[in-house]
Amino acid sequence: MARMIHILNGPNLNLLGQREPEVYGHTTLNDVERGCTALAGELGLELRFLQTNHEGQLVDWVQEARGVAAGIIINPAALTHTSVAVLDALNAFDGPVIELHISQVHRREAFRHHSYVSQRADAVMAGFGTHGYELALRQMAYFLG
Repeated sequence: MARMIHILNGPNLNLLGQREPEVYGHTTLNDVERGCTALAGELGLELRFLQTNHEGQLVDWVQEARGVAAGIIINPAALTHTSVAVLDALNAFDGPVIELHISQVHRREAFRHHSYVSQRADAVMAGFGTHGYELALRQMAYFLG
């Protein structure tokens, strides 16, 4: 039986490939999902890949992962820096959590240097571009043994 991994994406990531390509690149979120789906199959994992622009929806998806997902990879985007609600939901999840950022957030504006999500994350990945999703998926497989 394959282990289920939820990859959850926050606000504005639906514009990946269009918004600030000098920061985020030209790869779309659909491209990322296709690559992750293929890799998940190779790693013996199942994948649920979602994106929302709404904080409450992201909280709902984290809660839904309880008892279903073996792990969560989350790119909370701007909610990283503002959402105690996302942190609280992640604190109620028992499996490993990887926080993911496409850009190297510590080389950007000062407000991006603080992450509520990092307080729960088992690992944080930043600055690998969209390739970070596949790296995070490999790391999740490693965490799960």
